[in-house]
Amino acid sequence: MVDSQRRDPWEGMYTVSADAPGPWAKLASPASAGILFLLTLVADVISLPLAVLARQAGSVLIFHAAVALLIFVLGGVGLVVAWHQPRNPMGWLLLGSGLCFVLAMDASFYATLSYRLHPGQLPLGWVAVLVQPGWGLAFILVSTAVVLFPDGRLPSPHWRWLLRIYLTVSAVWAGGAVVVVITAVAGHHVQINSGGDLAIIDNPTGAAALWGAVGEVYFAVLVVCLVAAVVQQAAGYLRASGLRRQQLKWGASGAAVSVICGVAATVLNNAPGAWQVVSDVLVAGMAALPASMGVAILRYRLYDIDRIISRTVGYAVVTGLLAGVFAGLVLLATRVLSFHGPVAVGASTLAAAALFSPLRRRVQQLVDRRFNRARYDAEQTIAAFAARLKDAVDLDSVRDDLADVVDQALEPAHVSVWISQHG
Repeated sequence: MVDSQRRDPWEGMYTVSADAPGPWAKLASPASAGILFLLTLVADVISLPLAVLARQAGSVLIFHAAVALLIFVLGGVGLVVAWHQPRNPMGWLLLGSGLCFVLAMDASFYATLSYRLHPGQLPLGWVAVLVQPGWGLAFILVSTAVVLFPDGRLPSPHWRWLLRIYLTVSAVWAGGAVVVVITAVAGHHVQINSGGDLAIIDNPTGAAALWGAVGEVYFAVLVVCLVAAVVQQAAGYLRASGLRRQQLKWGASGAAVSVICGVAATVLNNAPGAWQVVSDVLVAGMAALPASMGVAILRYRLYDIDRIISRTVGYAVVTGLLAGVFAGLVLLATRVLSFHGPVAVGASTLAAAALFSPLRRRVQQLVDRRFNRARYDAEQTIAAFAARLKDAVDLDSVRDDLADVVDQALEPAHVSVWISQHG
């Protein structure tokens, strides 16, 4: 048997040896990751009962259920990455963000119970008020993970000064939130709004107004960092090949889905009726970002991304085309041909159903040419190999050529070739 392996150049980069020195090596262990995830899971489970006790509306409960799912994915991906690569900061950033998000959410519910629904009857309400701004720290951790994707390192040495500026502004912003909260608690001026936040944040004065100004600077710096990170990743994608390119492709795909879901949820947030429910459910779609980051970091089934992208784009195009055909046929039948509504809808539905299969095949072929070219050209690649095989006499060259052809056509993680020799 001859085994031709495609070795991963980053393999073992973050492996921790048994005798790794220093306190960080002891702290960053799979056991620590498990404890953090357990805390996140417990806090996530109790968040919905707390929301019910805090008398959140039905639509708000759906929103918080979607957020709970997002937090679970953040913590779960962080656990898996930190468990397998303890010295990779990406896992710890995702774990920490999930824990901070869920603690902030639970704290807002408990603050509502303590200060609005049952004032003076529940203990440690002030602790909940202090913990509630933790969502800001969670946001900082997630954005830092995006900048450091995929290997937990800065894209280039030139990024050090930009990251330092971002972290400095982040620290001032997060510290300012703590100062505002401590001032309100110490002065016994705690007023909680319906969302579980300090009311002084909605109408800031004094320290709260200064904190709001720092927040504007923070989000401006954040936008600059994220745009710079996207540009850097795009440039890196053009230079990269193999595993690195697939990692960046997974990250970009997850980010695209997350942004689309976030924008759609924001646009539909104030829409009436069922659209409000759709907006709340779409929040869960933002979990695509941490999920795709986890796949890219662990390099698990990386090469499936081309197939996923091509199928997603293909079905999206088909859905849009069929929706347009359906609407056009309904308008044609009711406005021009004067058919009754049910008859027009039924005929349009049958026409759209009849068009689905041939339209899907044609669109998928066109999409595969762009997004999944290696699989689309597999037959031509194999035919070219067969033509070269006719004149080949050297066994080693045939083996290497076969491994290259399989790698181009199927893009597996590794290739094994068994050669049976009879003498």
